[in-house]
Amino acid sequence: MDNNYKPGMDFIQRLRVFVAVTENRSFARTAEALRMTRPGVTNAINALEDSVGARLFHRTTRRVSLTVEGEQLHERALQLLADVDETQGLFGGSGERPRGRLRVDIPVAIAKPFIIPALPQFIAAYPDVEVILGVSDQPVDLLAEGVDCVIRLGHLPESSMVGRVIAQMEIVICASPAYLDAHGTPQTFDDLTGHKAVNYFAGRGHRPMPWQIPDSDGLKEIVVKSGVMVNDTEAFIASTLAGLGLAQGPGACMAEHLKSGALVEVLPNARKLRRPLSVMYPAQRHLAPQVRAFIDWSERVIANSRNEWIAAP
Repeated sequence: MDNNYKPGMDFIQRLRVFVAVTENRSFARTAEALRMTRPGVTNAINALEDSVGARLFHRTTRRVSLTVEGEQLHERALQLLADVDETQGLFGGSGERPRGRLRVDIPVAIAKPFIIPALPQFIAAYPDVEVILGVSDQPVDLLAEGVDCVIRLGHLPESSMVGRVIAQMEIVICASPAYLDAHGTPQTFDDLTGHKAVNYFAGRGHRPMPWQIPDSDGLKEIVVKSGVMVNDTEAFIASTLAGLGLAQGPGACMAEHLKSGALVEVLPNARKLRRPLSVMYPAQRHLAPQVRAFIDWSERVIANSRNEWIAAP
């Protein structure tokens, strides 16, 4: 018998394995996420199928999908596991101790100044959690890539993800003194049409993210002609410092350079704009204790970092 699976594994534990397989769509990825061996996951699912008297998965060499009975059990399992966790914490108990792997993806602008410096606190509080941290400005498919949660900046598109706004990031328009000396300083938002921008793009489309500016109806989107387009926060800041154009972005990312004078704020009315900072995770899923712990912890980290550029949600 595999060391990760024991005949005494209770029904709730088997349900947790079942939900993990459903979300990961793979026995191998589930074994990695739960720090079990693959036979251990297989044995747990086999035992669960025996106990409920139904086959729960269609299994092939390439994919795992739920049977009709599996879909019915999955819906019930999510509710049952949520009730179990709520009951365990009813009187302040900690419930299941966070452990296992935690895969998160965070943009550079948030990871390097805020999350990574505070990460030793999280690891000290949860020594049994192995953090796998993806630091990237590019979109990820949480389900396909086995990511537990992400932090994202900006208004969230309609999706099957659950989003929790944890802060509002104030926006700034700025440029290097060299750029302003060469091209002049815009005095109104209409002046932006005569300037070049350091524009940002995400994904494969190579389409610049539109700028947002205030107008009589609230906000409107414009596209400022690109001096250069980048898809990385550090390249975005470096290009602005190099005088390649005006930039619109979170003031928290530019604060150090604004303070030193390496960048100069223009059109201060742009500060009326804020973009939400959110934690996202798949909807309709039972959150593992380590994921819930990280979401709550990251919200506290950002709250403790509030300044003139970071406001409450």
